[in-house]
Amino acid sequence: SLTAATVDDAELLQEILERYPKLLAGDQFDPERPRRWLLVKREFGIPDGENLGDRWSVDHLFLDQDAIPTLVEVKRSPDTRIRREVVGQMLDYAANAVAYWPAERLQFEFEATAEATGRDGSAVLQEFLGADAEPAAFWANAKTNMQAGRLRLVFVADKIPTELRRIIEFLNRQMDPTEVLGVEIPQFVGAGVRSLVPRVVGRAVGSGNGASL
Repeated sequence: SLTAATVDDAELLQEILERYPKLLAGDQFDPERPRRWLLVKREFGIPDGENLGDRWSVDHLFLDQDAIPTLVEVKRSPDTRIRREVVGQMLDYAANAVAYWPAERLQFEFEATAEATGRDGSAVLQEFLGADAEPAAFWANAKTNMQAGRLRLVFVADKIPTELRRIIEFLNRQMDPTEVLGVEIPQFVGAGVRSLVPRVVGRAVGSGNGASL
């Protein structure tokens, strides 16, 4: 049998998300058109001015199949910063990403990420989009989404505290076209198996799919 266990290391959870993006529970984000995730880069740098170096870095940047940039920040539930500080941090990220991330950088960083793992970025993207899709149109959509402030901000933790959940729900109602959500990924262990069962908070959701690692 499996028993609940604390996720002791946010770094480990980041690594797991990098390897298994489906843990972001895209079917709960949009049950009719489940979201699929393309990793652009882990620790994606964000500047706070033109022609300046990166000041911050978001834990993960994904694009979904509609080229909506999805910023993911991972925290452990015991980390006191998960209550309020992480919200201001994420809003800083979003505001400056919209202002200072050219879409060309997203494409460059995605291709570099693929190359670093021994894969061809063009092939990875085509597989993600499907044989009939046009990669140039995908990157054009990413640029349009950035210019429109059409982003997705996702807080990930083994447990989302009540205070953060209330803030997520409030922001998600107010920040159209930006979507703000949380993903709880509790851990259950037993007999050499670790099972992570994600649940999206901040909107009405279904049961979702777990993953055994």
